[in-house]
Amino acid sequence: MTDEPDFDALFAVAQPVQARAYAPYSHFKVGAALLADDGAVYSGCNVENASYPVGVCAEAGAISAMIAGGGRAIRALLVLGDGDALVTPCGGCRQRIREFAAPETPIAIAGPNGIRARFSLAELLPASFGPDNLRR
Repeated sequence: MTDEPDFDALFAVAQPVQARAYAPYSHFKVGAALLADDGAVYSGCNVENASYPVGVCAEAGAISAMIAGGGRAIRALLVLGDGDALVTPCGGCRQRIREFAAPETPIAIAGPNGIRARFSLAELLPASFGPDNLRR
């Protein structure tokens, strides 16, 4: 694996998944794709629910797919959303990502035409609480 993840490949996976998102209430579809430690790419999309807290974010779906597929760590992540503003992971998803990613893990934020910004997880979730805090 190279040092720089292939975010174009992750974008190509996230784009069709974003189109399949279930967002009948917000009409705001989000797709995500991640590169795992096993070399596989896993994707997810947001799935809304009439009871809003029950919905699932795209990042959470991709993480669940990774775990179900046998991956255990995130090496890179791309989040794809529409609109003019950057669609970064919500606070809950930042913490979910932290469970499976190191602070230096690269995260790309994309819009319909490609990557708009890149961050490390530490930039999105500084001084984070993670699995290392609970190791004895």
